[in-house]
Amino acid sequence: MFPSSRYIRCASYEIHVTEWGPADAPVVVAWHGLARTGRDMDQLARHLAPRYRVICPDTLGRGLSQWAARPSEEYCLAFYARLAADLFDELGIETAQWVGTSMGGAIGTVCAAGVYEPRLQGRITRLLLNDNAPELAPAALQRIRAYAGQPPAFDTVLELEMFFRQVYQPYGWLSDAQWRHLTETSTRRLPDGRVTPHYDPAMVQQFTHHTNDYLIWDHYDALDIPVLCLRGAESDLVLRETTAEMLTRGPGARGLAQVVEVPGCGHAPALNVPEHFALVDGFLAKAG
Repeated sequence: MFPSSRYIRCASYEIHVTEWGPADAPVVVAWHGLARTGRDMDQLARHLAPRYRVICPDTLGRGLSQWAARPSEEYCLAFYARLAADLFDELGIETAQWVGTSMGGAIGTVCAAGVYEPRLQGRITRLLLNDNAPELAPAALQRIRAYAGQPPAFDTVLELEMFFRQVYQPYGWLSDAQWRHLTETSTRRLPDGRVTPHYDPAMVQQFTHHTNDYLIWDHYDALDIPVLCLRGAESDLVLRETTAEMLTRGPGARGLAQVVEVPGCGHAPALNVPEHFALVDGFLAKAG
């Protein structure tokens, strides 16, 4: 099965979306991590497509979407929620289940809470957080900010692939073909002909101009929907004490939250193997 590639106008920007599955099927929004693109979700989307309409956006400043004209103002969760609300409206999505990796999980949390975007209130029915939580470890955030803010450039695509294999080793097992796919779907050429990761380096201004953007307990506490947190067992970003707290407040206090540790992964599980698919399937299948 092959996806369709679409370009949608959201918050005055052209946003690229990869769409899988039947147009009349239940919707799953699969949103990628900080320095990645929607094509990271290809393996999961292909698996889900026989049963779901799967929407995989490239966030503003990533992949084939436009870059922000006002980076310090627009690379933040509040603006990403506006993009998501427009995306729902433009694609005619009434309700959806949400699968979000890292940043994509945080976007899903604030969207489901409806504080930034009341238009989304009640439209996200289930939320899967892939190695994301309402509070993230500061040391790991600093690590991510350091490599994301100064993306390297290489003479060849194979050199860039070796870099990706190193920095994303915590994703867990990927086949050689999957590493090549990850590389080729997140590479752009610079004016001098070298290759670099396919995102706007200015997106790290989120960390300097919105310093507590990922401290979102108030949004999490407002959730009244089922939540599943998949924590990479070796994650340095999502700490066990944080996931324990998730089970005692917000949806956790209402008996709606669950945490599952994913062995062999850090930040963040790639959602690319049968064991990962089974965890996602089990959560989504409970909808209704």
